[in-house]
Amino acid sequence: MPVNAARHTALSVGTVALTLTLGSLVLVTPAHTAEPKRNGEGANSEQQGGKDNTGVYAAARIQYSGAVTKNGGTGNVASADVSWSPPPCWYAPYLGAKDFKKEMSKNIETAKNQPGMTGHAGAAIGEMQRHYEDDYGWTDTPGYKDYNVNKDGEGMFWAAVENPDEPDILKRNACSDLPFWVDNGEAPPPQYEQAITPEMLATLAYQHMELPGTKVTLAPEAVTKVNLPTWAWLDKAVFDEVQATAAINVPGFNIQATTTAKPKSLTLSPGTAEATTIPADGGCPIVDGRIGEPYVKGKAKQTPPCGIVYRRSSGGETFPLKAALTWEISWTGTGQAGAVALPDGTIEAVQNITVEEIQSVNR
Repeated sequence: MPVNAARHTALSVGTVALTLTLGSLVLVTPAHTAEPKRNGEGANSEQQGGKDNTGVYAAARIQYSGAVTKNGGTGNVASADVSWSPPPCWYAPYLGAKDFKKEMSKNIETAKNQPGMTGHAGAAIGEMQRHYEDDYGWTDTPGYKDYNVNKDGEGMFWAAVENPDEPDILKRNACSDLPFWVDNGEAPPPQYEQAITPEMLATLAYQHMELPGTKVTLAPEAVTKVNLPTWAWLDKAVFDEVQATAAINVPGFNIQATTTAKPKSLTLSPGTAEATTIPADGGCPIVDGRIGEPYVKGKAKQTPPCGIVYRRSSGGETFPLKAALTWEISWTGTGQAGAVALPDGTIEAVQNITVEEIQSVNR
């Protein structure tokens, strides 16, 4: 088969060949066992790197610590920017040269022995084998002689990693390039724009971040009266900043990023159009280190700095008062001199409020 035709064939069946041949090279970041913590305290996190009992260097798993979810899933923070999202996939260090040769050779032989591995599919597998064994270029990517074993210990092959929390399978599979070599201490080739970076780690820490729930203190609590100001405030403990860290640590490649969240403002939605929020837009900013003001006896008829006045009763039922706390999000990390802003995050909570008519006695 002519070289150009072979390359065209390899590309046309690339998805099939990659699926069959790479197998375990399509890595998925596993769940971790980090316990959520506050105030930037590190959580105990399962080690996601290091050698396994076969001596093969494990893929560069992301280690999470701090205020992150227990099960490795998405956290409870929603980005205020609906167009923003963490990376659906990325490239990360996978194996050293000798270990990669062992793994890849085994996968290629397994693929060759699969039923139907003839014709175009067989040709694609052959092209891939030549790429790593015979220094044969794959499209615009230089090939490797004997899997680069003469450089073992001087770098690693990088491979694709899917973000398991990305719901769109097409986006998860967007990192479809073959594993490629990166020397220790060097940046990945510029064509691999999705190679993992500290900023990407920061967004992944954001995705896994677990912040304290937003329970607003009310006075009167749970049951209020028509036209009576209901005071709302947040306990000062809520205003501690919260941090989550994501890191990759393997020989020749160590990066990390810490994402920090600080409370910014509270927005109240009374659950009915027949109510007045205070302030009028429902947004209660932080003033002197707190949101709202605790109610004290004797202020029942005063206007609170943060609160709601219901104009009609809930008729024996309840109104769903929604409180959304906005957090200011930023990150710092490897090679980053100062904090960099990320989209604000929000956490919402609903509290059921009963509103009663004020009873009066006429004599």
